[in-house]
Order: sequence, then structure tokens, then C-alpha cells
Amino acid sequence: MDFLKFDYLKYAKCYIAISVFLLIFSFFFLFFWKKNLSIDMTWWINLEYWYTKELSIDKIREDFEKQKDLVVYNWEKVINNINIYWTNWEKKISVIAWFIDVSDEKKMDELKWEFRKKALEIVKSSDDTAKELNYTNIWKTFWDYIKSTAYLTLSLAIIWMFFYVFYAFSGSVSGISWFSFWFVSLLTLFHDVVVAAWIYIFIWDFYPDFQVDIYFITALLTILWYSINDTIVIFDRIRENLKVYGWKKWKDWKTLYEIVNLSVLETFKRSLFTSLTLVFVLITIFVFGPESLKWFIFVMLVWTIVWTYSSIFLASPIFYEMNKNKKLSIYKKKVYNPDDKLVV
Repeated sequence: MDFLKFDYLKYAKCYIAISVFLLIFSFFFLFFWKKNLSIDMTWWINLEYWYTKELSIDKIREDFEKQKDLVVYNWEKVINNINIYWTNWEKKISVIAWFIDVSDEKKMDELKWEFRKKALEIVKSSDDTAKELNYTNIWKTFWDYIKSTAYLTLSLAIIWMFFYVFYAFSGSVSGISWFSFWFVSLLTLFHDVVVAAWIYIFIWDFYPDFQVDIYFITALLTILWYSINDTIVIFDRIRENLKVYGWKKWKDWKTLYEIVNLSVLETFKRSLFTSLTLVFVLITIFVFGPESLKWFIFVMLVWTIVWTYSSIFLASPIFYEMNKNKKLSIYKKKVYNPDDKLVV
């Protein structure tokens, strides 16, 4: 069977329905699901201890759960969650406590120092030789700075994408307005970001090491360009095919349905092979690369899969549904200098 004759758009509404469901489901998780924020994204303290004897990790967890209920401010519990990580072969134990936001920063600092003192007593109750190796205190001002910087950077990146897509698809082609290309490109970009973010946050339920951290934001900014670029490649092929086939006087005239279907199939292998190459590289770095980059690479891996799906199975079907009732016209080249007969 000739691959270019495959009726890809036959299931267009099915592709769109799946994407809409994923988008709604992702919104629910992003707004209502608990997020595993890293220590640099919240009011956290991180305590690390060294020990020589054998610790009873179950007893330590039980003691910390009791201590969590004892740390209060205005008759409310201050600590939301406590995570304990045990590294037996290194004789180290890490305790991360997540504090809720209180209005009094001075009181918050006092509560953290009080918890720090109690935490050492709990660890020493299992091993009197235990010593504190490291204490990290994340202040609200630091988190506010990271948050505001992330919002600003993300906003500037999105604004740049708006102008880039507008420039890339300015002008009408065979009766199809630039707005269709512009709107669908940004819509798929939005879809990629939301769905991929949900997948990453959802996986935290199974692997607690998956955290929303600085690397997560960095990966988001990195992936924006790749996501929009894959969609633009397919749309550029649609534009070129509209110029060639989109008028009835041409012997190989095609309908918009046929043009969109052909354009996707012509770029399908290119998009798929490009993404598979990137996936292979990312998996290699994820398995053999440094631990500090592991979750950054995983975010990019998830986004690569999502944007490959959306550029092929979402962008073009939506584009066709928006324009299926429009009548194609003859594409006319613009002549800027009639005297020199310069045609561009």
C-alpha cells in the first residue's frame, strides 16, 4: 500500500477528542493534585545526619510523625509533610520537612530551629553517635525570587513565540488565512505544556524522587522551541502544497482534505525519526548521565513524546476542521518591482 495514500484525516475527530480529554484531565491534576515540590520551591528545611550504628528507620519515622503534630502556630499544624531518606551503605539519613506559609517570618524561623533541635534528639535516640552533617533552610524570599523569575522568563518566551509564529505564517495562501496557522500552533503549544506537566506530576505518586524544581522550569523553557518547531514544519508543508495543488485550473488539483492529509504523511517520517533520535539520546543520558540531571532529562523525554503526538495528531486535524468549509483560491505571487520583473 502506498503510504502517501493513507487516509490519515479519517480519524481527525477522534484525535481531537483524545487531546481534549487529556487537556481537561491535566487541568484537574495541575490545580487539585498535590505537587511534590522540591526544597528550592517551598518553605522547606533539609537535615542530613551521619551515624555509625544500626538505626531503626521505622521508629524514626514514627517519632517524626509525632513531632510533626507537635509543631503548631496559632493552634494550627505548621508542618505539612516530612520525608525521610535512608542511605544505609553511606550511613546517612536525610530529613526534609515541608512548612506551610505563615505571616510571621521571625516566628517561622523559630519554629524551624525548634524542629531542628528536636530532629537531632530523635535521631540520637536510635544512635547516640549521630551527628548533623548539613542544615539547609529555604526562606520565603528565595522562593518568591525563583517564582517571579520563572513567571517572567516563561512569559517572555511565550510572547516571543507569538511574534515568531506570526512572522512565519504572515499572509494568506490560497484563501487560507494566516490566523489559522497562528492560532493552531499556539494552541498545540499550550496543549503540550499542560499535558506533559501533568504526566510528570502524576508520576510522583509512584516515584517520590520526581520533584517540581528548577530543572523542571528549565526543561519547560528548553522544550518550548522544539514543540512549536515540529508543528511549524508540518504547517509549512501544508502552505507549500496549498500553493501547488490549491486551485482548480491545475491538473493535479486537490481538496483541502487531500492537501492536509498529504502534507502530514509527507512529513510524518521526518517528524517521527527526529523525535526518536532525540528520545534515544535522552534515554541514554537518563540512564548513564549524572544524577543531578536525571529529572531534567526525564521532563524533556516526556515533552518530546507529547509534542510529537500533538504536532501530528492534533495540529493538522484542528487546522482542517477550522478551514474545511473555505473555498480555495488561486495562489498569486507578489510582484514587488514590476519594472525589473522581480518575483518573490
